[in-house]
Amino acid sequence: MTTIREEANLYEPKTTKNIADLEKVSVELNVEERTSTDKNGKEFSYKVAVIEGEDYRVPPTVLKQLKEQLAEKPDIEEFKVRVSGSGMNTEYTVIAL
Repeated sequence: MTTIREEANLYEPKTTKNIADLEKVSVELNVEERTSTDKNGKEFSYKVAVIEGEDYRVPPTVLKQLKEQLAEKPDIEEFKVRVSGSGMNTEYTVIAL
């Protein structure tokens, strides 16, 4: 059994990273849908890929761009995501590898 002090010192909040944080991504990676609430209490859903216990958010624009690339070249096996901007001005670019 541990004390509250020990638990507090060991505590690390769960965070969701971004798919752009990965060096490369397999097109066969499983994606899950999650729901959460914003600061106003409104529920929203988002997609994540779970890799080694870490959640990586997959923005809809990434899925849209990858769909277009797969339509042109169905044999893509891996891709990476480049991100620019921040906040509401964040843009994602999918690059087939």
